Amino acid sequence: MSNDLSSGIVIPAYNPDVQTLLQYIENIKNTIKPGRIHVEIDSPSEESISELDNVVDSIHISEDRRGKGSAIMSGFDLLNTDILAFADADGSVPASSLYDIISQVSDGNEDVCISSRRHPSSRIMSHQTIMRRFLGDVFAYTARKMLPTQCRDYQCGAKAVRAEAWESIGHHCYEPGFAWDMEFVSVAGSLGYKIAEVPVDWKDHPNSTVNPISTSIELATALINIKRRTDAIASSPRFRNVDQTVQSNLLDLDENDD
Repeated sequence: MSNDLSSGIVIPAYNPDVQTLLQYIENIKNTIKPGRIHVEIDSPSEESISELDNVVDSIHISEDRRGKGSAIMSGFDLLNTDILAFADADGSVPASSLYDIISQVSDGNEDVCISSRRHPSSRIMSHQTIMRRFLGDVFAYTARKMLPTQCRDYQCGAKAVRAEAWESIGHHCYEPGFAWDMEFVSVAGSLGYKIAEVPVDWKDHPNSTVNPISTSIELATALINIKRRTDAIASSPRFRNVDQTVQSNLLDLDENDD
């Protein structure tokens, strides 16, 4: 990882398991040594506030549940680093894999880097339930067929972006909830930014606050709106940076991936 570029990490959390989050933050510090770790926390307990306040550089508290997307965007706006990254609070993407994601951007290889459970080189340490895996696979396939930016895994919980790229991408991101990941990827590709999809080690956390049924409905509804907005971006020279092209060397999508 380049030492010339500073990195900041946002961790969006909703009523998190405090000990899991504390351990994850410690792993991030030891493995990545980012310039700043910022936690955006919704509906926190008093315990989580007091313990987290002692181990992170900054923390923003919301008494209401804003949604994952709103929390990440709020955090990105507060970071003053060359690279902006986020990781889900449950630590499903370990610090070592988060390091790989940030390094792709830090080393100047890509403008945007996303984690992927569905990459052929990823290692799944603990699988989701059969229902969650089925719903996730159906959604990924549908999104890949509908959106102008194609990848294997839109929703895996770790991504990184150059700060100057986020200045453009962020203007087109509106989704407040879990669909934000998908919107972020589709907007970035539609604007012409290079994207790398990186394999990760990944472990399911069965105590996740994500409800697979309600989340699937939320994502399906958002997919239609995101397609409409990003199709307009992709087809408009007013938005698209024609000097950049979507990087697909790590995607290698073909019919076998469907």
